[in-house]
Amino acid sequence: MTLASHFRELRNRLVKAIGAVIVATVVAGLFYKQLIGFVVAPLPGCATVKGGGTAASGRCGVIAASGLLTPFTLALKVSLAAGLIGASPVWLYQLWAFVAPGLHRSEKKYTLAFLSTGIPLFLAGAAFAYAVLPTTARVLISLTPDQVTNILPIEDFLDLATRMVVVFGLSFELPLFLIMLNLAGVLSARRMVGWWRQMVLGVTVFAAIATPSTDPLTMLALAGPIIALYLAACAVSWFSDRHTARKGAASLSPDEASPLSALHESGHRR
Repeated sequence: MTLASHFRELRNRLVKAIGAVIVATVVAGLFYKQLIGFVVAPLPGCATVKGGGTAASGRCGVIAASGLLTPFTLALKVSLAAGLIGASPVWLYQLWAFVAPGLHRSEKKYTLAFLSTGIPLFLAGAAFAYAVLPTTARVLISLTPDQVTNILPIEDFLDLATRMVVVFGLSFELPLFLIMLNLAGVLSARRMVGWWRQMVLGVTVFAAIATPSTDPLTMLALAGPIIALYLAACAVSWFSDRHTARKGAASLSPDEASPLSALHESGHRR
């Protein structure tokens, strides 16, 4: 294909991907209230009492929308985020279809395997972040002084939830990245295992910096699964290295001397 043909192919793929995102965003916009309710559900709000006030017992937060344009902005943000997630199979396929003609058969096989593994890992991280949100919110709200009502702007909570979902989702991709380096021959399993102390320290520091909230509970909730996934990546890489070593040994002919044997024979003759 000529350069102009590549640009036309890229344009067509982008049009299809953006079109799918727009359609999914419009469909999500029809249910934006349900989507916002789903996102805000982990946030502990104050219980309403008679007289229009809120319950004074316990620490809670009043979920509020500040500003006239805030509801429209929230609807747009939530619909766009849901559209990107809902249309992800389409735009990921368009990306794959654009890159695939330039790959070898083995590279296509590995790319499909990484895509089919990376998407569930990201979704698992996002689901884990959503599960941790209620505990994070309760810990942060518990710091509110007595006799003080915490006004919780809904846009701030949505930003917090979005950051946590993105951070947790991308962090769960760490084992896939390590296995990719191992299959490429850049990083061996022995070296990965030898770095376990540095990795645990690095993951802990990363969790402390990357988590949107400052409470140690959220930091440990992020660091624990990443360390477990790192150990799983070490195990997978160890089996991969053993398989590669056996395959290399089996490829030698019975009458063919290994490099060490040939070197020993030449030294013995001398």
